[in-house]
Amino acid sequence: MANKILFCATVDYHFKAFHLPMMEWFKQQGWEVHVAAKGDMDLPFVDRKYNLPLARSPFRLMNVKAYRELKSIVNEQSYKIIHCHTPMGGVLARLAAQGTRRRGTKVIYTAHGFHFCKGAPLLNWALYYPIEKRLSRYTDCLITINSEDYNLAVSRNFKARRIEQVHGVGVNTAQFKPMPKIERWRFRQELDFRTDDFLMFYAAEFNKNKNHQLLIRAVAAIKDQVPHTRLLLAGQGPLLESCRELAARLGVENMIRFLGYRRDIDRLLPICDVAVASSLREGLPVNLMEAMACGLPIVAVRNRGHAELVEDGENGFIVEPQDMQTFAARLKQLSVSIELRRRLGSRSLQSVQKYGLNQVKQELSGIYKPIMEQSQEGLERFEWAVQ
Repeated sequence: MANKILFCATVDYHFKAFHLPMMEWFKQQGWEVHVAAKGDMDLPFVDRKYNLPLARSPFRLMNVKAYRELKSIVNEQSYKIIHCHTPMGGVLARLAAQGTRRRGTKVIYTAHGFHFCKGAPLLNWALYYPIEKRLSRYTDCLITINSEDYNLAVSRNFKARRIEQVHGVGVNTAQFKPMPKIERWRFRQELDFRTDDFLMFYAAEFNKNKNHQLLIRAVAAIKDQVPHTRLLLAGQGPLLESCRELAARLGVENMIRFLGYRRDIDRLLPICDVAVASSLREGLPVNLMEAMACGLPIVAVRNRGHAELVEDGENGFIVEPQDMQTFAARLKQLSVSIELRRRLGSRSLQSVQKYGLNQVKQELSGIYKPIMEQSQEGLERFEWAVQ
């Protein structure tokens, strides 16, 4: 019987964005790779794909149908390992796998940032905490990607057989890297920027959590002192138009570039001077790791993911949420000092190395290998018992 692993998440784009390297690794080990998620995207390294009617919200009835379909798939395919991601993918996959775990299947869940955390709304704790605590009993390995989540799972006595921490999903430091000065200036000119423009970059969906309004207001606060400020915002989302309206209302529409969805972020980041991040909640944000790999200093609001990556005064600055005035002051401070930008950016480049793709692949393969052996031993014991 073929060794098979099932990756499960709410949407298939999650795997394209974050997990293709480990899918490729399983193919190199001779394993068959299956994916269950909503969407019809073609994914490399995948032998079989199931399009399930999954919804992000736990209150959608379509998740009941998705659970039934997923349980049928799990029972039919006899997976050695099931690795689930995202809150709803993690809930449904662990529920669906309860029976097959007794036959040797090993279940891994990666928490890309618990919805309950320090400062999270009470509703998040009331809803998500008891679910995650209960489902940890059906988890052979719980993987966390930041220290706060790891410490919380350990201190709250989550019942997973193992609790591990890895350095995120890995940033490709061969792709995201500093750009030579001549090339940097040339590319700026191609995009109609001046060599002395103060460029800031943020890539994120326009939604409430990403809090773009703080950045737009910070630009407005320094527009007279730093007239060559330019804020580059890559992404789409439901709050895009309201952010455009805010920029126009504050008189900074000419200082902000709304770039839409971009595939060339690895070229845009290195031409910038600073990366900014205003989101209220993050697990371990890839956009900041990519900026750090390009040698940029960071100005970010405080949350567990940002605090994991940014050491205040070392590779950037951490500002309290909604403190727009301090955020703006830090941007002005960086705008007038090339030496400060170089010092902080150099530190970013050094500290991001432990989050590199090769490092994370080693960490994950170190978790996978003993589980791969255990799943085979468990299956053999089950087959012997039923003979």
